[in-house]
Amino acid sequence: MSASRGQFGSKFGFIMAAAGSAVGLGNIWRFPYVVGQNGGGAFVFVYVLCVILIGLPLIYNEVALGRLTGRNTIGAFKGTGANKFWMITGAVLALCVSFFVLSYYGVIAGWTIGYIVSEFTDFIKNFETFRSAPVYVIPFFGVFMIATIAIVLGGVAGGIEKASKILMPVLFLLVFLVMLRSLTLDGAMEGVKYYLTPDFSKINGSVILSALGQAFFSLSVGWGILITYGSYLPKDQNIVSSGAWIGFMDTAVALLAGLMIFPAVFSFGKNPAEGTALVFQVLPDIFNSMPTGGRIVGASFFLLLCVAALTSSISMIEVPASYLIDEKKWSRKKSAWTVGILAFLVGIPSALSGGASEMFTTMSINLFGVIKTGFLDIMDALFGGLFIVIVALMTCVYTGWIMDINKVAAEIGTGAPGFQKPLIGNLSPLVLWKFFIRFVCPLVIGLVLLSTIGII
Repeated sequence: MSASRGQFGSKFGFIMAAAGSAVGLGNIWRFPYVVGQNGGGAFVFVYVLCVILIGLPLIYNEVALGRLTGRNTIGAFKGTGANKFWMITGAVLALCVSFFVLSYYGVIAGWTIGYIVSEFTDFIKNFETFRSAPVYVIPFFGVFMIATIAIVLGGVAGGIEKASKILMPVLFLLVFLVMLRSLTLDGAMEGVKYYLTPDFSKINGSVILSALGQAFFSLSVGWGILITYGSYLPKDQNIVSSGAWIGFMDTAVALLAGLMIFPAVFSFGKNPAEGTALVFQVLPDIFNSMPTGGRIVGASFFLLLCVAALTSSISMIEVPASYLIDEKKWSRKKSAWTVGILAFLVGIPSALSGGASEMFTTMSINLFGVIKTGFLDIMDALFGGLFIVIVALMTCVYTGWIMDINKVAAEIGTGAPGFQKPLIGNLSPLVLWKFFIRFVCPLVIGLVLLSTIGII
């Protein structure tokens, strides 16, 4: 591994950065409304199982592939002998996922900046009016992208790791502060009961697939992010324990987000299955209605969303930037600014698709029988949904069946001696991991893919 690429300086720094890439708007914005639409506690139970049984093996797989080769996502596939098919479906598509998701993710993150300001100025009267005003959404989008670029300019240890060490503890602190206020509201315990008491009769195929999809999309697998971050991980670091911490922290933020939101939703008699409007329409009304401290709680909540978005966006920009640094020999400064500016320009149609531009707002596609309307929603369906599943499936099949899986397994075992020790008879974590990567994970990802395209 070239020292000039940079390395994470500590196990803690790697965990904070990798967990930060996983923790994002999907945990705090998407997770609660998906829980609400899928029966509450029963969904949460299935979700946690999916993270443990499917998420962890995939995390280990991608981090090990990155560290084994010491190269960016495209370099990792190229360096292990991938042909053109695997290069396109695994590596190039992963780079595209991170870049194009960043382009519209920054728009949504910009909304959170607007809501932080609005908690003290009241300039946002209505969410739909706000997101249809380019005079607001484009500048806020720009501010967020500049913040993302500024962190990545600092490099791996001095930028990404240093920022993550600060931002992730701040994120957890804000989660606890908002959660404590939410839990003290009248009637809050009804929300806790709904959220944490599973009604197993509500578990069906749809709930299981939704839980798989949420766990899958939340853990940063299929983006090329963990391969890229793994390439910066020193050989003496333990991939097994680090991966477990990443999964734990990502899941903890999602679970705590539910404890922030559902008590408040039930306390104010709102519908927990409100959907995507829950965060940007329902919650501001709740904060403003709180008898004491509503504005502080509201500002803290949207600051939390912004921090979560930032820890993810720096990892998204790093995937294409690392390719330009490694393969094209560009400087980090040139790479970060080029990717950031291009992502901003590509994201402008998403920023205008909330009502500012009739063309970008009303354009639609039929995606396997489901109509997606608006440029941002189309981008999310393709790059934030379908292509992530394809990349994760191709990466899983590639490491499990095309390249020598023993090389990846040995990389996971480096720095983790317990990984190869038998648990029962000859059954070791290494043997279990191989079985899951070769058989269980491809089957499960295949089911998620079939669900995504509407076949099941």
